[in-house]
Amino acid sequence: MLAIIALVVSQLSGVDITGLLGGAGGSGRAGGAPSGTETSLQCTAGQANADDACRIQGAAASLDTYWAGALQGYVPPQPTVVFEQATETGCGSATSDAGPFYCPADRTIYLDTAFYARMRAQFGATIGPLAQLYIIGHEWGHHIQNITGTMRGKELRGSGAASDSVRLELQADCYAGAWIGAAATTRDAQGRTFLQPVTQRQLADALDAAAAVGDDHIEKTVRGSVNPEGFTHGTSAQRQRWFEAGRQGGPGSCDTFSVPPSAL
Repeated sequence: MLAIIALVVSQLSGVDITGLLGGAGGSGRAGGAPSGTETSLQCTAGQANADDACRIQGAAASLDTYWAGALQGYVPPQPTVVFEQATETGCGSATSDAGPFYCPADRTIYLDTAFYARMRAQFGATIGPLAQLYIIGHEWGHHIQNITGTMRGKELRGSGAASDSVRLELQADCYAGAWIGAAATTRDAQGRTFLQPVTQRQLADALDAAAAVGDDHIEKTVRGSVNPEGFTHGTSAQRQRWFEAGRQGGPGSCDTFSVPPSAL
């Protein structure tokens, strides 16, 4: 049972550090041969509205535009890798069981879109388009933490309700919310916004995704009880609250490391 829990809570973990222990326009990778199937995306704007993989490409372009304006000295991550089954990363080998994650070593986000189907089947999340964007924005948030030095000196493998791991994950949720909150007003070089104004139904779907990957929800689903000492991502309520803090207040509202445990 513990092995199953470890696998499940790794999903949407955001940071893959296993290998560290001893353009925005589509998909690619930063060296090494794939052990599964990777996709090179060539998508139209229309496809980005309808296709899970193409939506990643559109989101990446919007995230680059947003963070370039929000963060001085911003450097984009490597193109997002969309893979099937397994792939090699700067942090070591990875399979689709790991869920979406960001590798600090090669500054790349890795994502198997089959993860969305698993979320729907295993945790009852609907995972509509805005929820998918939340997941992508969360991983991009880890890139922001990496390039700004937030990860430096943190205990990435720790656990507990107020651990560095939880604070990093909640901050990434907040950064995702900040981008989504601005995506209806942030314009690209052609003057286009990425999102139409977010509806309450879409917002509820994104918050549902945040709740589905809360430590308490996952532990209760998998083993029937909740152990805060094992938390690495935050509760469902915390993940929703920090997403909303970013959506309403921007990245300046995302300092999860200065608040006491009771305020997380």
